[in-house]
Amino acid sequence: MKITRNSAYGKFIYSVTCLAITASIAHAQEETATTAGTLLDAIKAGKPMTSFRARYENVDQDGKSDNANAGTLRSLIGWQTAPFNNFSFAAQLINVSRIDDNYYTGYQTAQGHAVPSSRKNFPVVADPNDTDINQLFVDWTGIRDTKVRLGRQSVKLDNVRFIGNVEFRQVMQVFDGIAVENKSLPDTELYFAYFDKLKQISTLNRNGDIGIAHATYRFTPSESLTGYGYLQDMEHNGQNVVNDQTGAITGTGLADNSNQTYGLRADGSHKLNDDWKFLYTAEYAKQDDYNGGSSLIDAHYYNLGAGAGFGNWYLRLNQELLSSNDGRYGFQTPMGTNHLFQGWADVFLTTPKQGIRDTYFSFGGKVMDIQLLGEYHWLDADENFRTGIGATGDSYGKELDVSAAYAYDKNWNGKLEYANYQADDCYVTAGACTANNAKRSYRDTEKLWLTVMYTF
Repeated sequence: MKITRNSAYGKFIYSVTCLAITASIAHAQEETATTAGTLLDAIKAGKPMTSFRARYENVDQDGKSDNANAGTLRSLIGWQTAPFNNFSFAAQLINVSRIDDNYYTGYQTAQGHAVPSSRKNFPVVADPNDTDINQLFVDWTGIRDTKVRLGRQSVKLDNVRFIGNVEFRQVMQVFDGIAVENKSLPDTELYFAYFDKLKQISTLNRNGDIGIAHATYRFTPSESLTGYGYLQDMEHNGQNVVNDQTGAITGTGLADNSNQTYGLRADGSHKLNDDWKFLYTAEYAKQDDYNGGSSLIDAHYYNLGAGAGFGNWYLRLNQELLSSNDGRYGFQTPMGTNHLFQGWADVFLTTPKQGIRDTYFSFGGKVMDIQLLGEYHWLDADENFRTGIGATGDSYGKELDVSAAYAYDKNWNGKLEYANYQADDCYVTAGACTANNAKRSYRDTEKLWLTVMYTF
């Protein structure tokens, strides 16, 4: 089933929208009585969608002669009106400017072009200049416990592993299309969406079809069970780098990455007494080819974890697997906030064909209003990878991540973050491997971030 406007899925979403608009018109007089006021009143009673975020990022990467020093400022300026006759309108502009540009943004590579000679010695900091419409949507709430959103929008589901807005980066990921939320069933949240464009953090706009079905049942206020299905009909949103002008595939991925993913997730915090709580996660998903996608797309995912919370502190142990199809394809999450997974150094934003098994400790807590977080990762392959002629390995490396955040008041906050990835077995796709081999895919990387943000 192809999820276009003429498909069964697309027709369903658009039918819901038409029904909603028709119902709004039919009951306009009744609804006006409950949302008294004028459009000007709705604008005045709205809320800002405005913030300014300055960041310094330093990257020291083995194999690059120069360190990256990236100073950037992101400005989001927007407003969402209060409801007026069950409609609410929102518009938000984005501008990302480089203050210090001693780094390579990765923009040309994302477009399928060569790295400029002046940037070859710099590591990537994926924060290109951008001036654009970040969000532009209309909400309709004319049906009880239901919201229909049409336009360009930020989307975050669950832990943002599969669907997220990558808000850590200065350019956010946003979706163009229509989404329907419903909370009419007790303790249940339903979400359906159809999107036909995806703007990524590289500023690249990918056209295609994305279908989302997501349902969450909360059996306690802090525990939930979620089922989901994500359909992506986008040929080049995956492992490959494609030249948009010539269509040539210059990466090592597949000709068509269209895929479908279905999964089930249990997640929660169960109170044991006034001080202690038990933390757990159990999630499984299966990914297959979809609508012309490569038959090599056949992999599964799991995330199993448990831990304890005491007051404001927690400690957890998790293992996350993005499996491999016999070394020919690794489970992908191209619409998620991948920065938060497999370590913050962003070494594995794309899953290698041999898959990833990530075993990690994480902790968090508060000291004198300073929020502390930390993780330590052991990163291994699901299938052995090539390290040289006739030689293989299975250890990608290890990573330590720590951060400290402080909120001065409701408007000002700052954060200091550090990531240190240390490579183990040398991963190459051809030839032999030495410590300084230019063909080595994953290298020692240190990153430091200092962020200051003001929110209206």
